[in-house]
Amino acid sequence: MENLLTTEIINDRTLADLLTLEFLVSITGSVLGAIIILIAGFMIGGWLRGRIVRVGQMNRHLDDTLFSFVGNVVRYIIIGFAFLFVLNTFGVQTTSFVAVIGAAGLAIGLALQGTLSNIAAGVMIVFFRPIKLGDFVEVNGQMGSVKEINLNFIELASPANVQVIIPNSQVWGNTIVNYSVYDSRRAEWVFGVGYGANLKDAEEAIRATILADPRARAEPAPFIQVNNLGDSSVDFLVRVWCASGDFFQFQADMKRNVKEALDAANVDIPFPTRTVINVAE
Repeated sequence: MENLLTTEIINDRTLADLLTLEFLVSITGSVLGAIIILIAGFMIGGWLRGRIVRVGQMNRHLDDTLFSFVGNVVRYIIIGFAFLFVLNTFGVQTTSFVAVIGAAGLAIGLALQGTLSNIAAGVMIVFFRPIKLGDFVEVNGQMGSVKEINLNFIELASPANVQVIIPNSQVWGNTIVNYSVYDSRRAEWVFGVGYGANLKDAEEAIRATILADPRARAEPAPFIQVNNLGDSSVDFLVRVWCASGDFFQFQADMKRNVKEALDAANVDIPFPTRTVINVAE
């Protein structure tokens, strides 16, 4: 009887040891499987993102920002699926887990409405591409070259090379003036001459000066006409087309050049005068 009891105890201990060993083996296998799945998810996601970004870089007509955004989305989706596989490996019910994530996402979304509106606007900017990197734009009263576009904000470098950050919700919801879309722009000036000046000589001096500059385009034909009879001057309205990249400097240079040309042609340029009468005398 004693030997039988001893044998049963030994058998029970052996069975417990075997169950513990099987449990450890199963857990170790699950952990290794989870690690392999996560590594594979990160590697595949990174590889696909790189391939998508490279497609945009290989063709200069495609927008790098759009392909970078799509690549990141694909990468995060694959990593998310990898985490779901890991949860399944440990026996976690993913349906309930997804429900919990959804509820948490709703709460976070309500708390971060402003941030989410920026992200939604960023998605619209990336897909519809009203602006691109390198464009010179005016947005929400700010002017500058576009340095970065992401899902939260755009970064501009002002003409004074100052960093300007504008949230995407203020970009998509406002008027966007893009000076870089078209390759030509129309420069415009108003030059005033005195009432006693020879208008024909004044017009010829203005026309010759502007058309002598290589930045001025002959087509469309320049517009140079008397536009207004002011209080002390006859005003010429001048419109000339030029390349978009030359616009600002061309417009500034012509103001000085035309002034010097009118002086050389002896065309009077009026300036405001004031007569002071001493009533006490």
